[in-house]
Amino acid sequence: MDFETHRDHLMAVAYQMLGNRADAEDAVQEAWLRYAGADRSAIEDPRAWLTTVTARICLDVLRSARVRRELSAGDWLERAGYPGPWLPEPVVRSLSDPADRVATLDRVSYALLCVLERLGPEQRVAFVLHDVFAVPFADIARLLDVTPAAARQLASRARRTVADAGLAHTSDRAEQERVLRAFIAAAEEGDIDALLAVLAPDVVAVGDGGGAAPAGKGPILGALQVARFMAGLFRQARRMTTVAEPVLVNGDLGLVIDAAYPDGRALRFVMAFAVADGRVSAVLDQLNPAKLGRVPPPDPARALLAY
Repeated sequence: MDFETHRDHLMAVAYQMLGNRADAEDAVQEAWLRYAGADRSAIEDPRAWLTTVTARICLDVLRSARVRRELSAGDWLERAGYPGPWLPEPVVRSLSDPADRVATLDRVSYALLCVLERLGPEQRVAFVLHDVFAVPFADIARLLDVTPAAARQLASRARRTVADAGLAHTSDRAEQERVLRAFIAAAEEGDIDALLAVLAPDVVAVGDGGGAAPAGKGPILGALQVARFMAGLFRQARRMTTVAEPVLVNGDLGLVIDAAYPDGRALRFVMAFAVADGRVSAVLDQLNPAKLGRVPPPDPARALLAY
């Protein structure tokens, strides 16, 4: 059936817009229902038609009251009633995995996905469709019920917001590996000077615990503050049973970590990084169990750290 050949693409579109795979799956399922009930003989380009329908469904979700978010201290998002900073659900896969369906969701880095949460619904739709999926502005204009010039302006404003966010992430895989290893070595040793050498001066560390896992109530700003926090975090990890495996988090190097407290409590979290100019510009920790249900445990055989 035509729809199945486009499902991965539609999941990628919906995930980049919504930041949550369950919501993205719901949007794609709704698109399928609309496609099943449509006169397909009148659809000249099923992929374009389905992309537009999926985007329209996502736009409705983004406009709904239940996902409205506002900027908090340090320009990190909070959702009404949500405890602490809000981060999107990560897509995690092993470095040893072959390219598969989940790789279609990796087109936007985790750092950029976080920044996209700052955009208004129309800006996000215009930016994702045009800048990520190369949808023409004429098609975006029809979707948003605006002129092509207005659609272009929405994407341009979104681009400026992304550029002004200060969450630089421009490194290739080789640089990510070098920086990540230097960061971990310094944090493991508790070497503040070495951490300062690998952290950007305006680095930010953000954790999303969702009220169900230990995380700060707000972002940690600045190299010295982040260095001290990371040194303390790794010092605590040495007192626990901890396994950390390098993985791909939305296509970039990160860590999935399992830690067991002496009293038997367990914690799993994903640590994502933004890296630019040879330094870490952001550490993004997803600890909320509700957003980690698809994340496999770290493999001790591939562990970078094990205590």
